[in-house]
Amino acid sequence: MTTTTKYIFVTGGVTSSLGKGIIAASLAKLLQAQGYRVTIQKLDPYINVDPGTLNPYEHGECYVTEDGAETDLDLGHYERFLNVPTSQANNVTTGRIYQSVIDKERRGEFLGKTVQVVPHITDEIKERVQILGKSGDYDIVITEIGGTVGDIESLPYIEAVRQLRWDLGENNGIVIHLTLVPYLSAAGELKTKPTQHSVKTLMESGVQADILVCRTEHDLPDDLRKKLALFCNVREEAVIQSIDASTIYDVPNLMLEEGLDKVVLKKLNLKSTKPDIENWNKFLKRHKNPTSEINIGLVGKYVELQDSYKSILESFIHAGAENEVKVNIESIHSEYLNSDNIKLKLSHLDGVLVAPGFGERGIEGKIDAVKYVREHKIPFLGICLGMQMAVIEFARNVLGIADADSTEMNPDTKNPVIDLMEDQKTITDKGGTMRLGAWDCDLKMGSAARDIYKAESIKERHRHRYEFNSKYKAQMEAAGMVASGLNPDTGLVEIIELPEHPWFVGVQYHPEYRSTVANPHPLFVAFVKAALTHKKKKKGVSMAQNK
Repeated sequence: MTTTTKYIFVTGGVTSSLGKGIIAASLAKLLQAQGYRVTIQKLDPYINVDPGTLNPYEHGECYVTEDGAETDLDLGHYERFLNVPTSQANNVTTGRIYQSVIDKERRGEFLGKTVQVVPHITDEIKERVQILGKSGDYDIVITEIGGTVGDIESLPYIEAVRQLRWDLGENNGIVIHLTLVPYLSAAGELKTKPTQHSVKTLMESGVQADILVCRTEHDLPDDLRKKLALFCNVREEAVIQSIDASTIYDVPNLMLEEGLDKVVLKKLNLKSTKPDIENWNKFLKRHKNPTSEINIGLVGKYVELQDSYKSILESFIHAGAENEVKVNIESIHSEYLNSDNIKLKLSHLDGVLVAPGFGERGIEGKIDAVKYVREHKIPFLGICLGMQMAVIEFARNVLGIADADSTEMNPDTKNPVIDLMEDQKTITDKGGTMRLGAWDCDLKMGSAARDIYKAESIKERHRHRYEFNSKYKAQMEAAGMVASGLNPDTGLVEIIELPEHPWFVGVQYHPEYRSTVANPHPLFVAFVKAALTHKKKKKGVSMAQNK
């Protein structure tokens, strides 16, 4: 533990697929593994107050924290690597900064002064950066600054970093600059000019990088490292190579080999010890050496952009490693799924997950997918909207309520088995007004959910406006669908399952937000295990038929 909180700022030039979030998370993991209390925050330069109203195609997945903040997907990386929950304070946008300053101006807090970017906006940024540090909970705060150095939107953040380094004093705040060192195959060489220009642009704003992390496809030779150190005004030991990795979970080990943690701790005047990442490497070993393989269909309507379902994909990696299984994901666009092609798309799969989402596009394809896996006994997991589609499908095809629907897609339906939550009916603003954050759920005795969680009650994170309509609960249960998880305060149905099915579970919440390397989510672990069992059973039947 340190007596003074130390700050690390991660900025970026032009980078490729492995970005600042993974580097920040990997560094944090190495520092945490040496006994330091570490957290990471993300400063986003866009004017939206949060990403909650952004289309997943625009910004990827919207990640939800325990305290109900809708945040950038990088916070998911932070939690998955560190196994420490983040909060509202871990993600700040330009929209939130300006909103706060304007609210203060309206209240008369600036005593008639002209409100300007400097000092008022930069002071607000500085205050937000230090909230976590002043809490007393952390020795080191890593702040990732979104966007690219030189962007107009990022300038106030870079200026705030310049001021903070001055305010914090020597050895209390450092800057890591992530840049791209491209390889020109025609010339057969790596080029340092983009990095030099990026560092120069940063220096024009008054900020000198302490450490360079260079994204590259090829090893950086010593002479190139010396060149970068000389022209970018950093120590040679502070030129860190970040080479392409087969998985993001390799990056902490790659950064350890490069000595990033040692350089950082030296510059912060902190003690460096050997990081204890034994459990991390056990996970990696299981992940890279599976004993079996399964195919899971991910049915959604944002499948063209993998980041739309980032937490789900990572949860399968965690659960796969736990089961020593390689999980192959087949993305299936629900908009193009129908009764004519459903068998072709789903029959070969070992399990099907129907993903969350909003709006009516692709809904019937999701319902068709649920019907197929229910009737053909394929393991099924429905998340949020996926669970709601399972309820609608059951109502239509088992209860015989042909017009059963959700008021989200059909406001005039006479059988709203999924309906707008009561406390949502008077809400007009869309941003930050859904049911968000961690809510309690009691698990029914003897249910699959109780067996999976090995607990009587749980807490899970939510992000939705619509719910299972409890008016239909008795009718559903009489026909074989069990409401196995209920909110103890509201009675809202959180989990549904079909006991007659080998493995069929739908959840109103988002289990993927709580899966980490250290604690794979039990639902995903159980789902992967069920899919493997289904595959073995199917293979056994096939072999028997061939005999």
